Amino acid sequence: MMNDTVRTTLSDVQDRVKSKADMTMPQLLQDLARSHPHSIAMQEKRYGVWQPTSWEHYHERVRDFAHGLAAIGVQRGEIIAVLGDNRPEWLISELAAQSLGASVVGIYPTSIGQELHHIIASANSRIVVAEDQEQVDKLLNLADDDPSLGIEQVIYYDPHGLEQYTEELLVEFTDIEDSGRTWGKKHPGWLDEQITAGSPTDTAVICTTSGTTSKPKLAELSHRNLLSMAEHLAEADPITNKDRYVSLLPFAWIGEQMLAVACGLAHGLTVSFPEDASTQKADMREIGPDLMFAPPRIWESMLTEVQVRIDESGPVKRALFGWGYEISDRVATKQMQGQKPGPGLKLLNVCANFVATRSVREQLGLTRLKRCYTGGAPLGPDVFRFFHAIGVNLKQIYGQTEITGIAVVHRDEAVKYDTVGVPIEETEIAFADNSEILLRSSSVFKGYYQNAKATAETITEDGWLYTGDAGYLDDDGQLVVIDRLKDVRTAPDGSLYSNAYIENKLKFSPYIEEAVVLLSTGQQTEQADAGTQGLNAIITIDPTTVGAWAEHERLSYSTYADLAAKPEVYNLVAMEIARANEDLNQGIKIGRFVLLHKQFDPDDDEITRTRKVRRNVIEDRYAPVIEALGSDVDSVTLTSTVTYQDGSVTERPIPLEIFDLDTFKIPAGTKQRKVWSGRP
Repeated sequence: MMNDTVRTTLSDVQDRVKSKADMTMPQLLQDLARSHPHSIAMQEKRYGVWQPTSWEHYHERVRDFAHGLAAIGVQRGEIIAVLGDNRPEWLISELAAQSLGASVVGIYPTSIGQELHHIIASANSRIVVAEDQEQVDKLLNLADDDPSLGIEQVIYYDPHGLEQYTEELLVEFTDIEDSGRTWGKKHPGWLDEQITAGSPTDTAVICTTSGTTSKPKLAELSHRNLLSMAEHLAEADPITNKDRYVSLLPFAWIGEQMLAVACGLAHGLTVSFPEDASTQKADMREIGPDLMFAPPRIWESMLTEVQVRIDESGPVKRALFGWGYEISDRVATKQMQGQKPGPGLKLLNVCANFVATRSVREQLGLTRLKRCYTGGAPLGPDVFRFFHAIGVNLKQIYGQTEITGIAVVHRDEAVKYDTVGVPIEETEIAFADNSEILLRSSSVFKGYYQNAKATAETITEDGWLYTGDAGYLDDDGQLVVIDRLKDVRTAPDGSLYSNAYIENKLKFSPYIEEAVVLLSTGQQTEQADAGTQGLNAIITIDPTTVGAWAEHERLSYSTYADLAAKPEVYNLVAMEIARANEDLNQGIKIGRFVLLHKQFDPDDDEITRTRKVRRNVIEDRYAPVIEALGSDVDSVTLTSTVTYQDGSVTERPIPLEIFDLDTFKIPAGTKQRKVWSGRP
């Protein structure tokens, strides 16, 4: 079945689990409260003021909330649901549930309707911890619509707007803590016994899978899964209790559980919570994190911010930054190739840092970063190159929920833009005959909750995880991930490629937010096997970068739809796609494209909460567009349904132009834009 195997160690994985992986996370919290009682465990910005919580106080609040959960009847083995943005109460709820031998399932704060219902019903969660009025209203509506869902208690931790609510199932977070203090006095030593009885093999967290093609599954992760991963990552990249981590992503995502929670407890990190999205950039500068993890969209948005600022600056500043960037880029390139820059280049780099790159790091809040990670989707080489050039040690990771988020990572000074690095310690990688990536480590999950069939299809009897991804090792032993196995096709030269590979090429452009590449209706039957003809694309533009470009070009517009329909914008995107086509085999170039009148929206089920495209939804919803792309027409009309606040509904036609690239050529003399600029 497997044609190749690479191991980071020769010994059996189970024989080399470190000591912390033999503990539970509540046990680690107890140890930290004893050994570093006054050190800062986490800090939250509220009303413009940073509010720190020591390890001792963190442990006290977990103890009180755990007693409060016990007082309302929470039992070992139960699953508590948590719904809301990242706040200290989220982590307190998680550690409190784990202290009792229960576990938590995180729900994205943007989840609504059937998605929310599915997770609560699948987990059989009768207790839900919710953040604020918005989340409470969702839960109350669910409980009213389906009493059989079984929600018995909703515990909220932001009371604003809820003062007049009288529903019996509502209770404030602090009230649970108060009742817990009373209950704890009546049951001295009880919680310590529960924590001591906890096993590293107990389920700690349940994370939902991305659900790109079906409803999300619930993956059970044990304390050992999480903590062994935390220790193995630290062997690749040292993490200390003096490091500060900024929490930017929902705790429902495995990536945030991986670093903020598991690494936070295993290594004593200080976790910081920005006040909200509007203050995030300023808060980042105040935090000065040492460690950071973010998906590509955040790094891309940072680069976009820099591009807009530089484009708006004067010619002298632009020239000065361009000179500094070129010097820093040369140094970074040498370092990533394992070479040392000469004395002259080192001196120039000091000057470049002083006049150009340092100020950019300061503006982005990245001055103190030792290392940072991205994952969840490929990051464009231009973005990678930019951050390394300005002195940010950015690395790609590869993993999935089923292996606790990480199995492969770039090493220092060995970052290749087209790879995801090498396996972390005690992780084995192999390849099936069809090039599917298989992984094995102590971080492979326990299985899908109450879904033995899906579990058996995912994990072999000897512990190998079928990732569902296709890939290979390059000449340096670094992993190259092609795409989901089901989406991989063969090019005329025999090489493997996927639509996602082409889509990522397109999204490397700062002007393209999302791209869906597909064979049009009528082409699929006769050309699907070849998979090399009739490739077209549905594109959504990035309103920030395209908007800034339009302003520079003195191009007026009113709405996103108006901007996307401009012939000048079509030409702009056409040049970006034409440049991407230059790097593609003849048989897999984009022939025609359309600019969609709207951005893809998770509330419309077009993308997941982690911004992965739901291809089946796109193909169904935009079938007329796909059909038109595969014909010889030059436009198509969609019907959009609009619902107003008064409940009235109207339909309006939306004409979309189709751009044919077969005869398009980039105008002579058109300059190639710089990485750091959104325009030539």
